[in-house]
Amino acid sequence: MIKKSKLIKMALVSIVMILSIFCSFTHDIQAKEKEKKKETTITLPKNVLSLEKANTFPNVTEDGESIEPSKETKEMLETNKVKIDNPEVIKLLNESAINPSPVAIGYRATIFLGRWPLAYESEKTTITTDYQEINQNELNNQNGDSHQELNYNQREEMEIKGALTNKIEHAATIQQMMLQSSQQKTELPLAFSTVYGANTKLSHFYNVPKEKTGILQAYAPAVSEKGKVVFGEVYIQLKGSSKELVIKNVTKQGIGAWMPIQDHVTLHFQTK
Repeated sequence: MIKKSKLIKMALVSIVMILSIFCSFTHDIQAKEKEKKKETTITLPKNVLSLEKANTFPNVTEDGESIEPSKETKEMLETNKVKIDNPEVIKLLNESAINPSPVAIGYRATIFLGRWPLAYESEKTTITTDYQEINQNELNNQNGDSHQELNYNQREEMEIKGALTNKIEHAATIQQMMLQSSQQKTELPLAFSTVYGANTKLSHFYNVPKEKTGILQAYAPAVSEKGKVVFGEVYIQLKGSSKELVIKNVTKQGIGAWMPIQDHVTLHFQTK
């Protein structure tokens, strides 16, 4: 017979092996998730600086509208294979007060709610640091006998606007869907409009050597978003006492957008 101590030892070895395998498996999952996040996270270049505290114009954060589906809407969405994240469609389904009678045996009806953009599928998200020029500061040190310091100082108020790259139905709704998708993907303060207030300054200085002229150009950075919008005809189908969501004639349309990065500036310094 195997001694009790030997059984305990074997059990401990088995536990250690199981824990080791579990830890290794967990580590692999975490490594893959970290790598995936690294691939989707966009890092801003060092010459793109934050103006969150310095901007003299108080920009309002532009958040996409978020609508929580009701219990009935959730049940209908779960029965349909087409993804729907358009808040207007979810709101429409939430407000639908169509409730078939439990005794409506053999009753059938189809209610058309319209053709809608249902979801946005992102394909490519990139940063353009020099989206639009907003300011230029210059310091003439041609006759100086030592270096001087030049810093960013916004000379006049500038409003920078983003836009969709082509015409499309339900443009305002699609803008919000793309904005929400890009905000989640990049974790950047994106908007379709941002303002740089006059006299906005940064304490970051650039040295202008003697006998030189320093030029500091400022640009509004932006995100370029490209993808496809899924369109479809939305129906509520009633069968006896049940109600289900039906999507017909699904199509996809390519779309792009420019979205400025709110309260951020790209600086380029040169001397001549």
